[in-house]
Amino acid sequence: MSDKLKNKVRQFSGTPGVYIMRDARGKVIYVGKAKNLKSRASSYFTGEKDIKTRFLVEKAADIEAILTATEYEALVLENNLIKRYSPRYNINLKDGKSYPVIRITSEAFPRVFRTRRIVRDGSAYFGPYPNVKAVDVYINLIRKLYPLRRCKVLKKRDKPCLYHHIGRCPAPCVGKISEEEYGKIVRKVKTMLSGRTVGFKKELEKQMREAAAEQAYERAADLRDALTSLEVLEAEPTVMDFREEARDYIDFVASGRYVVFAVMLMRGGQVTGRELYMNEYAGTPSEAVPEFLIQYYSETGRERPGRLFLPEHPGNLLERFFSENEGSTPKILIPADKKDRAVQAMVRQNAGAELDHLIRKEGDRPALEELKLVLSLPVVPRRIEGFDIAQLHGKYTVASLISFIDGRPDRAGYRHYKILSTGGKVDDYKAITEAVARRYQRLLNEDKPLPDLILVDGGKGQVSSARKVLEALDLDGRISLVGLAKRDEELWLPDTAEAIHLPEGDPGLRVLQHVRDETHRFATTHNQRLRSKNLNLSTLEGVPGIGPSKSAKLLTTYKSLEGIYDQSSGEIAKTAGVGLAVAETIRDFLGRALGSREVGKGVREGKPQGP
Repeated sequence: MSDKLKNKVRQFSGTPGVYIMRDARGKVIYVGKAKNLKSRASSYFTGEKDIKTRFLVEKAADIEAILTATEYEALVLENNLIKRYSPRYNINLKDGKSYPVIRITSEAFPRVFRTRRIVRDGSAYFGPYPNVKAVDVYINLIRKLYPLRRCKVLKKRDKPCLYHHIGRCPAPCVGKISEEEYGKIVRKVKTMLSGRTVGFKKELEKQMREAAAEQAYERAADLRDALTSLEVLEAEPTVMDFREEARDYIDFVASGRYVVFAVMLMRGGQVTGRELYMNEYAGTPSEAVPEFLIQYYSETGRERPGRLFLPEHPGNLLERFFSENEGSTPKILIPADKKDRAVQAMVRQNAGAELDHLIRKEGDRPALEELKLVLSLPVVPRRIEGFDIAQLHGKYTVASLISFIDGRPDRAGYRHYKILSTGGKVDDYKAITEAVARRYQRLLNEDKPLPDLILVDGGKGQVSSARKVLEALDLDGRISLVGLAKRDEELWLPDTAEAIHLPEGDPGLRVLQHVRDETHRFATTHNQRLRSKNLNLSTLEGVPGIGPSKSAKLLTTYKSLEGIYDQSSGEIAKTAGVGLAVAETIRDFLGRALGSREVGKGVREGKPQGP
């Protein structure tokens, strides 16, 4: 199919225009613009291609071109076609996410509720709230203290609904409250949501004391909970400065065929919104930014700010688009001062977090395909097994083995190895050798599947130690091997004299870092458990009359030294199978071992409290 498309592209003109790719069913899957149609379209079928380009070419069954007089006309036509066809691999604003807000409708008897959708009909909006739980706290607080109607459509009724009977609605539907009195309640709600809560809290405290004096304890408890909720809400962090000018900050991150855009809206010196847009995208980063901006600011009712901050300038065509289309023309800037750079970094961090969430959820096959290319691996490393060593001055040496499938942890494949070959010495090379040998000898013996890639935490020495084992097991060449050294995040392959350095944020590097960090966490946790267990056993075995079996029985039953110490002497004697005198010696011994503390349980034995 690509040969057919390649021949078709050869007939394209070298003028500006738009190219349209369709799948086998004739559906438009991508629309792109170009200053030189023939050159741009040909780039999809020649030379080394990245993951998203290969993926798009595999899906494309046809390609056509529409010529335009200028590059700017191509930009406008591209935007119109994207809106018309909503191609899968272009930017799509329908996939956006935003923080929730609280809406108070503009009706005669307004409602209050949580929403993510802004309707410009005169309604009042408060927020946005990064913490969704904070919104629910606010809503519950309003419903308790200042109940408003709950029904979506206000209709005249003969009798009020259940909400009125439980004190959660003033029942305007049956004329129980006038529009004026209802408006007073709404104004109080708006005052609270605006953050002017000092006088509000004083009024709540007064009402709480009055309710308690009248022995209306349930009402007093509600007011107390309301005060607690307000304190929680006031502790919510806010992002703000003192510049009134409207500003938008936009940035994006990309991995494989995915791109995530984040938008932060600053109005009146405060963040008033954050929006995220995730897409499978087949274009380049330089194409993605103007494509996104034109769609975003072309939406009906979308406010254009006075200043627009971007990671890089998208070119003069975008400024022309703003000036020739309805709405103001923002000043496009790259963050220069400290505050603007900090906000821009926060925007990029939000985009990166959303992309990481997507990758953890769906796996990261595109990043693994990139890893195959940069490390020259024979296959895509869908299954990666990682090793790390943890020890304390040569003692309690353990190795961890963890498994990842398609970039996600496969916890069923996690293993621990208690290392025996180091003889109490610090020797990571020997420990790696033992762990790798035990793992893959067993897989061979049991005829189980082998991983595509082994990652060892370390540099050239650790890689060399692991490779000797693979050679001895005749697995060298059947399993790929790489080391990741923490210093400068260097990648070491078995046959290279120099380390490989991938740029920070590289999708493949991020997968390997995730594997490395998980092996370290798993090894360290097990090492700490061993140290704790051995410390407990050695402490108990120091008591006259208590050997290994009785120590183990006590620890198994009561889980820790503290758990044993909290038992009565009679309980300890019964569990360990020893006399009462020995049990009392155990408690005294543990009291000294655990340090000075109140012997609260001693009261049960008729002993005076004391150290």
